[in-house]
Amino acid sequence: MDGALHVLVVDDDADTALFVRTVLERGGMTVTTCADPLEALTLIGRVEFDAAITDIEMPGMTGLEFLDRLRQVRPDLPVTVMTAHASVDYAVDALRRQADDFLVKPVPKDTLAATIRRQAETAAARRAAARQRQTVLAVGAHPDDVEIGVGGTLAAHRSAGDQVVILTLSRGARGGDTAARVDESLAAAELIGARLFLEDLEDTRISPADPTMSIIERVVAEVRPTIVYTHSANDRHQDHRAVHQAASVATRSVPTVACFQSPSATIDFRPTRFVDIDGFTRTKLELLARFRSQAGIRAYLEDDFVLATARYWSRYGSSGRFVEPLEVLRDGGGVVGAVSGSAFRPATSTEPFGI
Repeated sequence: MDGALHVLVVDDDADTALFVRTVLERGGMTVTTCADPLEALTLIGRVEFDAAITDIEMPGMTGLEFLDRLRQVRPDLPVTVMTAHASVDYAVDALRRQADDFLVKPVPKDTLAATIRRQAETAAARRAAARQRQTVLAVGAHPDDVEIGVGGTLAAHRSAGDQVVILTLSRGARGGDTAARVDESLAAAELIGARLFLEDLEDTRISPADPTMSIIERVVAEVRPTIVYTHSANDRHQDHRAVHQAASVATRSVPTVACFQSPSATIDFRPTRFVDIDGFTRTKLELLARFRSQAGIRAYLEDDFVLATARYWSRYGSSGRFVEPLEVLRDGGGVVGAVSGSAFRPATSTEPFGI
């Protein structure tokens, strides 16, 4: 961690507070002491502390009550509870209330400093990891579009702790019963813990301008994605091309935007990034199996077809056995399991791509 740790000590016993302060300052930390738990809560709302240590027995509010209130203000702040009572019940109660550690007085100097430093460093690492998590938005024209194109990639994002949001712009009336397709979309989203926005634009008549663009802009403003996956411009289906055009404008503030392959992609689909989905192929197949109304109608939803396509793309720049390809429009990083397509060789009319 950069700079001195700033520690808040909450204890109404002046001698104990002085002892803790002296030990921590000798350990290179900056210390603020406070005898009043209510005043300490006010300080926590104003000052960015790296850790806190509190006594249990204090007038007006116990250390455990203070801990409950503190968690409402700073749930990420590591808190060590001190007490003169070496009771199992005290320790269990403290830990149930999300104390990070429990020390019994008198606390050895080395133990005190090491405990606070360890808790502060653990919390800093946890915050850094949380900042690195992505919010992923996958935008498709019809139910099952994003699951076909990036189902494995979305499963990999969820496994990495990223938030996944799916925006489907129509209910696929040309492909079957809309009520069934809505239920199938919800079941697929639930399988990977994704949030689903399901709109009702007219199938085969989706516009590249409004209302499509406004819908995507609204969802982008609400979920603030760091990565967007959507259709490619290199596609025979008019709805797919329209969504690509609308999303290209509506996601202009998003750091990373990439386009997935659909079954109607043309040979001009030229991916530059390849996502290893080894370990997520079963989840992708389970996602596609949710779309039961399409079974027997769409050959490209069959397991062997899906796996063969993913296996084919592993030829390009990846050590994985199964891969999903992406055309990257804007690259701010964060695509899970992705490798650059430096070894990519554009297709010709005699070597058609993919699904």
